[in-house]
Amino acid sequence: MTVQFAGSPGLARPVSPAIGDVLRTIDASFAQPLNLDTLASVAGLSVSRFTARFRGETGLSPHRYLCLVRVRRAQDLLCAGLAPSVVATEVGFFDQSHLCRHFRRVLGITPRDYVVAREGRATACMSPTAMSPTRTSQTRTSQTRMSQTRMSQTRTSQTRTCAEGREETCHAA
Repeated sequence: MTVQFAGSPGLARPVSPAIGDVLRTIDASFAQPLNLDTLASVAGLSVSRFTARFRGETGLSPHRYLCLVRVRRAQDLLCAGLAPSVVATEVGFFDQSHLCRHFRRVLGITPRDYVVAREGRATACMSPTAMSPTRTSQTRTSQTRMSQTRMSQTRTSQTRTCAEGREETCHAA
């Protein structure tokens, strides 16, 4: 079995049979609570050995991979027209805010924004690879810079107002 992620189109990583079994288990049971003990026993390894090997072969922690699978399935259900609150429980997240947090972390947009973008495109839903991790990090970086610039401008204008107020009181006397 091989693993391929959005950030590496055309590059698939081969995985060992033990990790392949775990990937198939996660793909089949993503909506169920899965813990490291269960996944390690599927691989036939200790928990510490399993986590190190899983990360080495897939490039992700088991939890991150599980969340990625859940978000991909959530995209499919959102495309089918289900409400985000229903989608959240169907794919194994605790509630809608849990889904929203992971959805934003993986794709850079909220489920609502995803649905709106999908409705804006009459042809089809956005593919899971439409927003690569590089694109997502660039979006997050630009959003962070914009908010920092706004905060800086607010502080500057507040400082000016304060300083102008002091000058007026000094010159009034």
